[in-house]
Amino acid sequence: MGAGTLALMQATKVQLSKKTDARLGDRLFAALQLTLPTHLMSRVVHWFLRLEIPWLKNLVIGVIMRSFGIQLEESVITDARQFRSFNDFFTRELKPGRRPMPEDANAAACPVDGFMYQHGNIESGRIFQAKGQSFDLVELLGGDAARAASFQGGQFATIYLAPSNYHRIHMPLDGRLREMVYVPGRLFSVNPATSRAMPNLFARNERVAALFETSVGPMAMVLVGALFVGSIETVWAGEVTPPNRSKVESTGYPEGAVTLMRGEEMGRFNMGSTVILLFGPNAVNWASSFETHQPLRMGETLALPR
Repeated sequence: MGAGTLALMQATKVQLSKKTDARLGDRLFAALQLTLPTHLMSRVVHWFLRLEIPWLKNLVIGVIMRSFGIQLEESVITDARQFRSFNDFFTRELKPGRRPMPEDANAAACPVDGFMYQHGNIESGRIFQAKGQSFDLVELLGGDAARAASFQGGQFATIYLAPSNYHRIHMPLDGRLREMVYVPGRLFSVNPATSRAMPNLFARNERVAALFETSVGPMAMVLVGALFVGSIETVWAGEVTPPNRSKVESTGYPEGAVTLMRGEEMGRFNMGSTVILLFGPNAVNWASSFETHQPLRMGETLALPR
């Protein structure tokens, strides 16, 4: 283990020891992840989950379905043996009409099935992560203050996708893509335990930010990678990660190049991860008083324009 890794571990342990809502087990789990080769582990899982060996993929799918109580009644493929690989199962398509959009044409729809982890205002350029923890908006979006300026004083929602959830990501509103930003980083777990204990978690992990222009102004969808989630795809660029790169990469899109309607698929994860939605100031009101870990379904009303 190199001196740099040891120094990082020591610094993070100091941060983890500060008074937060994290339990001892959370802090130990977070500290353990600092020692793990998270990208290597995720590449191995990426390879394994795409194997098309019938007996092996059927075994893994069966174990996961039993462990998480996954049912396939809503899926286009309802016989688990018909999936080509575990990844094919994990990114399974839903039957048309299973996630209707809000009746209000102006409402922002929830982009995923998952759990509302946090939501609220972006205050002093920081986004609330968990009690005692927050992260920097500019850093989340790749370190460019001009890119983040549209969201200063705005609102955010952090939605966690568990392994049992549907893993395709859809548009909350009609949107014209302006920019896609790849931001390198680690691949720590994003489960609630790590979120409580790991400082700056969502701005440390590898991520892809898609910035759109919508009827309520700028909107960003930040797709955060995680342990074993080293693969993030968008419908316009295909698989963005892997491979992981060493620097921020930005791609601009001219008007008319990519426009997606509310409810259209915009990307997908492999395994579980997190989507962070960003809106500008005075853009939306949350549709209800969401509670931490409240389950959400893609298509339900998330916010209304102000």
